[in-house]
Amino acid sequence: MRTFSCRCGNPLFFENTHCLACQADVGWCPACRHIVALEPLPGGGYRCTQPGCQTALMKCHNYALENVCNRTVVINQGYADTLCDCCRYNAVIPDLSIEGNRERWAALEAAKRRLFHTLDLLALPHGTVGDAIDVPLSFSFMADALPDQGLWRSTANQEKVYTGHASGHITINVKEADAVERERLRVDMNESHRTLIGHFRHEIGHYYWDLLVKQRDEDACRQVFGHHDQPTYADALEQYYQQGAPGDWPTRFISAYAAMHPWEDFAESFAFYLDMVAVLDTAMHMGLYRTEYDGTLDSMLLAFHQVGMAVNELNRDMGLLDLAPGAVAPAVRDKLAYVHRLVRHAGTHQETR
Repeated sequence: MRTFSCRCGNPLFFENTHCLACQADVGWCPACRHIVALEPLPGGGYRCTQPGCQTALMKCHNYALENVCNRTVVINQGYADTLCDCCRYNAVIPDLSIEGNRERWAALEAAKRRLFHTLDLLALPHGTVGDAIDVPLSFSFMADALPDQGLWRSTANQEKVYTGHASGHITINVKEADAVERERLRVDMNESHRTLIGHFRHEIGHYYWDLLVKQRDEDACRQVFGHHDQPTYADALEQYYQQGAPGDWPTRFISAYAAMHPWEDFAESFAFYLDMVAVLDTAMHMGLYRTEYDGTLDSMLLAFHQVGMAVNELNRDMGLLDLAPGAVAPAVRDKLAYVHRLVRHAGTHQETR
């Protein structure tokens, strides 16, 4: 992720909604793909102030009215869609009558916007119902519990909401946006990381298995990740929660959870690949690494290792968790190589469609 610049010269960041220096409203312009100061137009709407753009814009509905977004939509012949290119993917939003849920929704949307930024960097295809996409993508942000004095209590007569993916639909439990609850779950599940953006990257991995692998490249995927029907997902899930990951999982998998089933192995590997792309994009714009990244997987791994080790030491200075693993096992590299080829092929195909 890069930083941007307000028309007053003040730096702007990807999540900003106003400039702290000149107090101008700011937002993401889909035309020039910058966070820009928004200049009000006499007849309503705004003009992008990025030099060379000047596109007429309106704030996304969820920016103007809900304050959980910072994107705009282009006005075409006096009309603009009500939702931006990220918010239009929502099927269900949190219950806003519950205190704190608007803030949790805002955190979910911020993570989702970063996810889409990385997908667009890679030119990966995605779309909603009505778009030219074989598997439409959508999101639901729901809860099976209510916050109560810093804890979460179950609600009566409501089914448990599982964070997961099914046929293009990604569900995120709203309590994952609660920092205290998420940390409790991270410790209970013995996970090195548990973040909102991590959930989005993992579940989008399942989406791209359905979109790019299912009935297209399954044989090649099985050779790398194993057969997804042997054992069945249900059997593998039960075994994992009864016995845990095998002791040698670090030599074969990117995470303990990846050892549960080939589908989870693929999703965890895909998520780690997105981690690398996002971190290296930011590091490049911030001047944080010296190794030249030439687009190959090995150069990506080397650059990510250099950045990761530096940030790990900075985090340790502050008593924070490591950003990156110290090494990537050869078996994991083979899985990342499969993801790399899949992504590059899908991105090339998308660019030429």
